[in-house]
Amino acid sequence: MKEIIPVTKPYLPSREKLNKYIDGIYERNWLTNNGPLVQELTKRLEEYLGVENLLLISNGTLALQIAYRALGINEPANGKPAEAITTPFTFVATSSSLKWEGVNPVFVDIDKDTWNLDPELIEEAITPQTRAIVPVHVFGNPCDVEAIHEIAERHQLKVIYDAAHAFGVNYRNESVLKWGDAATLSFHATKVFHTIEGGAIVFKHKKDLEKAKALINFGITGPDQISELGINAKMSEFNAAMGLCVLDDIIHVFQDRKERYERYMGRLSSRLERQCLNEHSSLNYSYIPILLDEENVLKDTLEVFSDNDIYPRRYFYPSLNNIDISSSCLTLPISESVSSRVLCLPIYSTLKAEDIDGISNIVNSVGGRL
Repeated sequence: MKEIIPVTKPYLPSREKLNKYIDGIYERNWLTNNGPLVQELTKRLEEYLGVENLLLISNGTLALQIAYRALGINEPANGKPAEAITTPFTFVATSSSLKWEGVNPVFVDIDKDTWNLDPELIEEAITPQTRAIVPVHVFGNPCDVEAIHEIAERHQLKVIYDAAHAFGVNYRNESVLKWGDAATLSFHATKVFHTIEGGAIVFKHKKDLEKAKALINFGITGPDQISELGINAKMSEFNAAMGLCVLDDIIHVFQDRKERYERYMGRLSSRLERQCLNEHSSLNYSYIPILLDEENVLKDTLEVFSDNDIYPRRYFYPSLNNIDISSSCLTLPISESVSSRVLCLPIYSTLKAEDIDGISNIVNSVGGRL
């Protein structure tokens, strides 16, 4: 039977190593509520990423929601629901998390080259209800963080980066997670670093971290004290155990993915349009996105892939300004065009060289035609 090639596969560490962590959980009988493995993973991630004020969360979507509440952007503005300016070219959780918190997402178009939120379009979308900007480092490619920072400062807005794809990415030799009032990470099983399910928030200010700690634990701030409305968004010890194992191997994970990324780059046709990468940024080799000439070519390419048991993904489709849960009726031509033509090719640590060659040949012969 021919092996199916999905868009990604989770990295699974040594069972022997994982079992040692799990044995400790059984010995302590401490499963959740900021256990020792959660504390250890928090410390090690701060050291590895070069950040402070990191808070582990049960998933990346709740990480966004907690960040919004900790920074107060969910509070009404001028007697009306708050607004946040964000990108339509992203996973749905970026905007749906805003809606869950009572914040209306206001979409502006993306840059045609970087596929990130276009800073030049932000200011014209600001209204008296605007409380924040929520950009996304799409496919781990850092936004124009300086321009966004200047706009936010000028209009006294909070900035929360959805950095779900940006684990381990540095910008100007420092973690890109240091930008904004908060940056959120996803540790879902499909990510380069994962805890099966999980996420994190990196706050600029410690006071926001302390508030978020209470928010993820039902608003409890003491044995007999509930200071505010909270929710349960804590990470468990079992998730932290997986994270510690993966973090032990993260250098090898990145190296494996880098080799596969570079093999793709050496074999994909130069005629294919690709994301313009930030020249001041490092790569984490999370995705292999390509942009095909038109949607019909993309569909033809997908059909050939399916016939060969290869399953890339249309990240991100559709453009979020066009979905039913959005209250937007805007036409955003660049996002709509990119989302209709973008395709992410398979990449994971065990993907074989001959499979990369076969995938590249299909793209070049079907999708690479002009």
